[in-house]
Amino acid sequence: MSDSRQTATYLSKRLAAAGLRPVSRFGQNFLIDLNLVDLIARSADLRKTDVVLEIGTGVGSLTTRLCDQAGAVLTVEIDNNLHRLASEELAGRPNVRLIHGDALRNKNSLRSDLMEQIQDAMQRIGSEARFLLVANLPYNVATPIISNLLHETPTPDTMVVTIQKELADRIIATPGNKDYGALTVWIQSLCKAEIVRILSPKVFWPRPKVNSAIIRLDRLPGAREKFADVAHFHRTVRSLFFHRRKFLRSVVISAMKNSLSKSQVDEILQRLEYDETSRAEQLSIQQIQDLAEALRVAEIESS
Repeated sequence: MSDSRQTATYLSKRLAAAGLRPVSRFGQNFLIDLNLVDLIARSADLRKTDVVLEIGTGVGSLTTRLCDQAGAVLTVEIDNNLHRLASEELAGRPNVRLIHGDALRNKNSLRSDLMEQIQDAMQRIGSEARFLLVANLPYNVATPIISNLLHETPTPDTMVVTIQKELADRIIATPGNKDYGALTVWIQSLCKAEIVRILSPKVFWPRPKVNSAIIRLDRLPGAREKFADVAHFHRTVRSLFFHRRKFLRSVVISAMKNSLSKSQVDEILQRLEYDETSRAEQLSIQQIQDLAEALRVAEIESS
């Protein structure tokens, strides 16, 4: 594909010639500003020892840039027709592997063969290999893709992705902000997050109804290892924000109703010196981490 031809007009004609059109249920919005496609790839600081996962191959515009700069690229496309089209565009590039299918096994996990292939590629490269997610993520899978990858081994060293600005705002939010929630705490507990660029709808085809953002997430060294049970931490954080407007004591009692008594919850809150009438959204990341760990230990001691 000639880069100079990637415009809304070109893409619409290219897809029409193949008998295709964007499928809304797959969250298909093609980034037509090639300067921004370049920015996504450039923001990942790729090197030849990198293994890159891309979710949403599309017509392969970003993929070509990734495979030119990285050691190996695993790219996944759910749409059969786009997968065929991208296969034609990416033919002859030995460091690219295309997968046709859904990247998610379910909303709580990735399909297992993805991580197996990532691990295989990293082993071939050797000890210097890094794992990155670089993608113009389909809106409808952005949250589970990012969230689930933080549970995986290996965890991405860096993620550079295009997502809805609303989601980016939730990821970078601070305590007390209306966007601050379970996703904020989960991601910021493991990653440094920054918005690279805000994107208007006009740089996509078809144009979405909302603004988008390129966001970069960098894994914090040693952050995951400090959690005795990272899955338990994630579950606890989600439960603390399930009723975000309720007072902290009420929320914790509800979340722990099957494992801790009210008196045990009160003792933990008093020991941590947390005001029981505050709300989870007012606690810092560290305060929530301390609370989740205290609850985990109390559950073990009570079992």
